[in-house]
Amino acid sequence: MIRVMRLCLPFCAAALLLVAGDSIPARTAGSFVIDPAQTKVEFTLSDVLHTVHGTFQLTSGTLRFDPATGTASGELVVDAKSGDSGSKARDKRMHANILESDKYPQIAFRPDRIEGKLAPEGKSQVQLHGMFSIHGAEHEITVPALVESAGSQYSINATFAVPYVKWGMKNPSNLILRVGDTVEISVHTIATAGK
Repeated sequence: MIRVMRLCLPFCAAALLLVAGDSIPARTAGSFVIDPAQTKVEFTLSDVLHTVHGTFQLTSGTLRFDPATGTASGELVVDAKSGDSGSKARDKRMHANILESDKYPQIAFRPDRIEGKLAPEGKSQVQLHGMFSIHGAEHEITVPALVESAGSQYSINATFAVPYVKWGMKNPSNLILRVGDTVEISVHTIATAGK
């Protein structure tokens, strides 16, 4: 479940980049690059005894956005095998039985549109719509994001829920361990306008 949350991080980063495009003049399409080194994808999974926290690593992220139409394109990719909850035994189960990361090594978000206005400077609230690919299937999703613009850089923060059980992945609950069937994903990233 924790890994599923980490998989969602990439599309959070995409939302941040797309939001940045709204600050570009209306007649010019924007191209943005997301720096994996400045991206943090975190997941949170609740169980009866305690809450599990973990991370995933962004592999790559590029986005294009046309402010005149609101259309977007590009792709944010997360390494499914990078899921880390701090417990080797738990991570082994997550990769083998839930994410099946050997079979499905990537989690990706492909945006198609952005909703909301992005201020040229300061904070803006937007929503990024697109397809989230995980565990061999694609799911339509809309991710709310808070974007802070400063020159050619955009700081993006997004948090959303991933219903991993509904999306066909196993719930690792057993007689002792009881966890929720959704994972919360938080993405924090920096998007830079391309040339």
